[in-house]
Amino acid sequence: MSFPLPDSYTEWRHCITEICGIPLGESFIRARLAALDDDNDNMTRKFTELYGRKHWKQTKDWVTRALKDQGEKNDSQKP
Repeated sequence: MSFPLPDSYTEWRHCITEICGIPLGESFIRARLAALDDDNDNMTRKFTELYGRKHWKQTKDWVTRALKDQGEKNDSQKP
């Protein structure tokens, strides 16, 4: 079964959290950003081979936004 690539942050977030069942916690997000920034990372190389540099860049932007959203969520929970 294959799914279309997400076209928006909302679609990407749904794919990660709902379809894949992965919580977007800060440690996961930071690990993904580190991997996406590493051209020697095997999964990053495979990702760009399969989906192209343009989608890699878009995904990196979405992961960065998720980190920002996580920070805002944490800030709103502080007394």
